[in-house]
Amino acid sequence: MNCRIVDLRHKEVISKSDGTRLGFVDDVEVDTKTARIVAIVIYGRLKMLGLLGRCEDIVIRWENIELIGEDTVLVNYRCEQKRKKFSLPFIGK
Repeated sequence: MNCRIVDLRHKEVISKSDGTRLGFVDDVEVDTKTARIVAIVIYGRLKMLGLLGRCEDIVIRWENIELIGEDTVLVNYRCEQKRKKFSLPFIGK
């Protein structure tokens, strides 16, 4: 199967490890000396409709791409979300 770079933009990227939908391929990094694709880039999600900027971009090295299918790209990537710690105030008896 041959695939053009423009065709990659329509493919959804999914993490193979936990099934997380990471987004769609937005850009690629190319090594200009060897003319090879080095990584795919998924732009970070907008914060507050773009008023507060974006989250960090997800860059996935070419070596971590497992499979490029007709509609999806399976990758070895673990989504490391920083979760806010929620604690309840101490309630005494």
